[in-house]
Amino acid sequence: MAIGDPFQILLILGVVAVILIWGPSKIPELAKSIGRARKEFDDASRGVMQPLSTPTASPSTSTPDSLVDTAQKLGINTEGKTRQEISDEIVRNAKK
Repeated sequence: MAIGDPFQILLILGVVAVILIWGPSKIPELAKSIGRARKEFDDASRGVMQPLSTPTASPSTSTPDSLVDTAQKLGINTEGKTRQEISDEIVRNAKK
């Protein structure tokens, strides 16, 4: 390829434009977020291709939740609370 190749000039101008718009410190963050998005897309694509398995256990015999277990060991009432509320209360209890 010669330096006067239109594709090469457009590529160089594109790289310069990206550096000017986002700055050199943001480019690694941008690349990382693109990589994460690609990985999530690939994982989701593989999930669609694999058949869904039917659950073998009934909902009433589900596995114990470690967050709820921890809260109950600390004497925190978990009934009617969201996971976030339980987590916040565990943190508050731990700070005491």
